[in-house]
Amino acid sequence: MAVLLPFVLLAGCGRSERPSPPRVDIVRPPAREVAQCHADLRAEGVAFRALPDKPTGAGCGLYGTVQLLDIGVPVTGITAMRCGNARAFAGWVRNAVAPAAYQELGSELTRVTGMGTYACRDVVGAGGGARRSGHATANAVDVAGFTLRDGRQITVARDWASDDPAVRGFLQTIRRSACRRFGTVLSPDYNAAHRDHLHLEDDAAGFCR
Repeated sequence: MAVLLPFVLLAGCGRSERPSPPRVDIVRPPAREVAQCHADLRAEGVAFRALPDKPTGAGCGLYGTVQLLDIGVPVTGITAMRCGNARAFAGWVRNAVAPAAYQELGSELTRVTGMGTYACRDVVGAGGGARRSGHATANAVDVAGFTLRDGRQITVARDWASDDPAVRGFLQTIRRSACRRFGTVLSPDYNAAHRDHLHLEDDAAGFCR
């Protein structure tokens, strides 16, 4: 299985998102919750590296995060991610995106293109800088597109409103599945800031657009 690349910090959702709650001190996941998440990843055969906790700024920090190394499908553009979000992401790619690619597009999923996970920043344009993005605690991941075995590249930016009903159906299917796994899912249907990616966040918000 291929190792996920690259290992660099990338800022996700570099524009505006659904407003997050007002800035408060970071709630660190309990150690037992993180340990259980690690056990769940191992049980699913997901290779990962646990990362040390690290404060990175007011309302920002890496706590209970992991670096996904191999989830069965290569993924680019992801770095530190809170373990719960990483667990949901790995399950989504393996058990929703990969099957949907084969069933609806007739080809094997060979790569997922990410746009970032961790970035210490506010939600742009919301509350005058008084709110932090889910990316500030590595609790979100942005996904821009997918590569198939037959060479096709499906991107959110180009194909969300594709003339091909199978491609549109694939993207709608994986969004619906994401909405069952993540608390917040934002797509081009939400606003122009998300015209080129899906924002997936493990926050129990029950917000799917």
